[in-house]
Amino acid sequence: MTFDIIQATSDMSPDVRTGIYVPSGGGVTKWFSGDVYSVKLTAQETNGSVGVVEASVPPGGGPVAHTHADQDETFYLLSGELEFLDGERTFMAGPGDLVHCPRTSRHRFKNTGLHTAKMLFFYTPGGSEGLFLDGGDDPKPGVPVPGWGPERFQGPMLDLFAKYGLEALPE
Repeated sequence: MTFDIIQATSDMSPDVRTGIYVPSGGGVTKWFSGDVYSVKLTAQETNGSVGVVEASVPPGGGPVAHTHADQDETFYLLSGELEFLDGERTFMAGPGDLVHCPRTSRHRFKNTGLHTAKMLFFYTPGGSEGLFLDGGDDPKPGVPVPGWGPERFQGPMLDLFAKYGLEALPE
């Protein structure tokens, strides 16, 4: 069996049946709530099977507690440490650790350390990665990533949360 390797692009059709190659530094990078997310694969590119995101989470960064209605989320830490919330339990995860959060489970991660943490996360099936593409800011070289205040999570952002099946929850 053979298949063609193609480089991922933003205009790929949903019925692609070939391999996908995303080179180092590839994907679409967005700033989102003080973090840097590079979307490496989308549900559209993988016929719905998976969405893959590379994250750089600075000290103090990370999302609010939330759930996904239709996707499981799996995290693989590459460097740094992150505090995870899984339901009511919190724990620290470091390089090489993997954390799986099934759909509808309340979860979040937060960088409580001194250095930026890097990780990959996987949505199965894909889809929630679209929130970063639709709601994130385009990065500006040489400029620090700005945090977002609570006002950013009103109106249109709440509509995007609903579109992608996310619900923000109190910690």
